[in-house]
Amino acid sequence: MNENKQHQELADFLRTRRERLLPEAVGFPFDSRRRTPGLRREELAVLAGIGVSWYTRLEQGQDIVVSTQILERLAKVFDLNATERHHLFVLARGQVPTESYPLASTIDQELQDVLDSMVMPAYIYNPRWDIIGWNRAIDYIFPGFEQLSASECNILRIMFGRPEYRQISTNYEQDAWRAVALFRATSDRYIQELWFKDLIADLQQLSTEFREWWAEHGIRSTCIGPLELKHPALGRMNFYTNTFQVVDASDLQMRVFTAADAETSRKLAES
Repeated sequence: MNENKQHQELADFLRTRRERLLPEAVGFPFDSRRRTPGLRREELAVLAGIGVSWYTRLEQGQDIVVSTQILERLAKVFDLNATERHHLFVLARGQVPTESYPLASTIDQELQDVLDSMVMPAYIYNPRWDIIGWNRAIDYIFPGFEQLSASECNILRIMFGRPEYRQISTNYEQDAWRAVALFRATSDRYIQELWFKDLIADLQQLSTEFREWWAEHGIRSTCIGPLELKHPALGRMNFYTNTFQVVDASDLQMRVFTAADAETSRKLAES
């Protein structure tokens, strides 16, 4: 991502967070004539103790050097969590590595053996969220998964481009929004990479929902949570999702879907 694009990403992030603040919650009087969602720029500047014109230029995406002190003030006003704060600093200070990150496209046999030994569905994915290793049980999560081409084996492309996934997901909008927010939080170190730019552009063209949710700048620090599916053959199934770092490959993650109830465990065991 070039420098101008990064400034615009910062501007969009600041705007979305400003618009989420309720004036009454931060001490401003209720005004029935207010048309601006959230706080006005001048109100935000007052809370952060910075100049209105300076903050306006920052939110317009202009090239401005932002001190750590000001970023800390903004993080406090926006009540950012640790993941969101990190994202703010990366966008504002350019704290992203300049070297190119090669993406793994395969896993070794030892990792594949680990996957194959697991009863629970599991897969391994790279920073682009390409799924590069999986076990047979993953068909319980993505029916027909093994028929996908290499370019289609991407978590986000499956969620937003495969209608069958929408059909089996009981809480599709909630699950898909969380995925977008998690991807944004975990990919900020790669925003200068061409593959990142191409993937986002493709997904924005592919899905109106992705385009809208990406523009919200949602941030989520973990994928841990419940997942309820309606498998076409096995019926309703409930899982907990957990993600683990692959120790010997720092750019790879393993996601495991653990049965959340006895009925789901039974279906897995009998299938």
